[in-house]
Amino acid sequence: MSEQQLPAWADPDVSPAGLDAQGVSRRQLLHRAGLFGAAFAAGSLATPAAASSSGPRRLGGSDPRLAYLVGDHHIHTVYSHDAKYTFSQLAAAGEKFGLDWMVFTEHSNFGHAQFGAPLEHAEILKARAENPRQLIFQGLEWYIPGAEHCTVFSPPGRHEVDLLTRFESAYDGKLLGYTEGSAGAADTARNEAHAVKAIKWLAEQRRTGYVDDVLVLANHPMRLGIDSPHEMRGWRDAAPEIMIGMEGAPGAQGAAIPGWRGATSIRGEYENKPTAQSWQGYPADGYLTYGGFDWATATVGGLWDSMLAEGSLFSITTNSDAHRIVFDTWKNGDWPAGQNFDNTGKLPDPVNTDTPQPGSDFWPGQFSRTHVGVTGYGYRAVMAGMRAGRVWLDHGHLLDGLDVRLTRDCDFGRGVTLGGRLRVRRGEKLTLNITVTTASRLNPQGILPELAHVDVIRGAVRGPVADRDTWQAPDTKVVKSKDVTGRTGTYTLRVPLTAGDESFYVRLRGSDGNRHGAGYLGAAVDPHGPIPHAPGDGDPWADTWFYSNPVFVDVVGH
Repeated sequence: MSEQQLPAWADPDVSPAGLDAQGVSRRQLLHRAGLFGAAFAAGSLATPAAASSSGPRRLGGSDPRLAYLVGDHHIHTVYSHDAKYTFSQLAAAGEKFGLDWMVFTEHSNFGHAQFGAPLEHAEILKARAENPRQLIFQGLEWYIPGAEHCTVFSPPGRHEVDLLTRFESAYDGKLLGYTEGSAGAADTARNEAHAVKAIKWLAEQRRTGYVDDVLVLANHPMRLGIDSPHEMRGWRDAAPEIMIGMEGAPGAQGAAIPGWRGATSIRGEYENKPTAQSWQGYPADGYLTYGGFDWATATVGGLWDSMLAEGSLFSITTNSDAHRIVFDTWKNGDWPAGQNFDNTGKLPDPVNTDTPQPGSDFWPGQFSRTHVGVTGYGYRAVMAGMRAGRVWLDHGHLLDGLDVRLTRDCDFGRGVTLGGRLRVRRGEKLTLNITVTTASRLNPQGILPELAHVDVIRGAVRGPVADRDTWQAPDTKVVKSKDVTGRTGTYTLRVPLTAGDESFYVRLRGSDGNRHGAGYLGAAVDPHGPIPHAPGDGDPWADTWFYSNPVFVDVVGH
């Protein structure tokens, strides 16, 4: 990336630092007694209680030290009608590519609803036994009434299967026939209301202790354009502690590898056009991916920012959506006479052909990674970290580590990290501390990734919008870009900020610098953002990005 495209910044803003300044690396923590202690060594499901802070919480905050656990919340097996792998195959792949946690999310389906969930639970238990150092969740890919799909999952417990089967039967749009979502259709209002009711039902199961926890994340929101802004706000507002976010980048990242699927292929299989079911306010360009990321996330000042500008956290994630892996040689097995998915809830186990089979996906952890900051080891710790918004994501193993702290210049505390809120007074000076650990090993493609730039994006917080179909945040833009080309190891970028008259948030983004251009809303908003690739020519390893969740700044007065 040239200096003309992305200017370098003065050296005093960049200083070397070890991660121990704010936290320690995931690998250090996972391989020593300390933060996780005996609970990890024993493979315990329990989450050690985080140490409580002593004394009153200071205005500047003091978030805990964190380790980041890497995972994938969207994975399919032979218990989904359109996939082909066993739990053991996928869990082994996750282990190979460094995942700490995984969520198996089978599609809602008539066969699955009647037979699948209890059967797959036995295989979940087997996979947990075979991979004791992985946290393996059982989940569901919910067909949202009137809209797209969501991941729904809870931690292991007495009712983890019953929760999913009851939810699937009562609230799945596909099973109920609640699929209509076009504007003005007779059933649309009923279907949208049923989706909100479903999320509230999940919240009630958590509140009453029927399950210890449950989370929901919207999957590939712009693939079909049928998740309207007002629906997404409605799901979030129904239970913000349950409906916590969306895929910032979809799976199927191998869909447009040159010469693989076809001349019209797009990363993420985002190859659709608007239909009557789509929300008509989305532009045609919104159905593409940008640097592999969903348009709703990749557009600075776009839909994700418009939701953050209301002052409410809404997280992003990335994942494999593993169905059929690129260049893999396995195929579905043959059905025994008289059997099919509807009367078994399960596909035959796959068989190896020694010949590459069609596919768009990567193995869990091979390309897409969601990093969750935790204060202890366990299923509930991962879910608590996701709920708190301590999340960043990368493609292609672009970074080994990222730690973000926003501090008041007058405060010696650790400040707040991703997903957090810093309370400040008007006019206060702040510092955004971005500790980067660059990639230290070849990624699964045999490439040593190199980070080229880190962008700081800032947006004003204005409160709830009057028009719930708003998808723009006009006061959000890239406010600082730091050229880090050639830097290796661990270093800290220190970005000065000033609190103005209104509350705001900051979030981060960066890439390998290979492909970029003016952002969707123009160069004045985003001078070097991700751009769509040419159809059929989207090598994902050559265009990798990281994104972080926001940190909010609440301005409280003089």
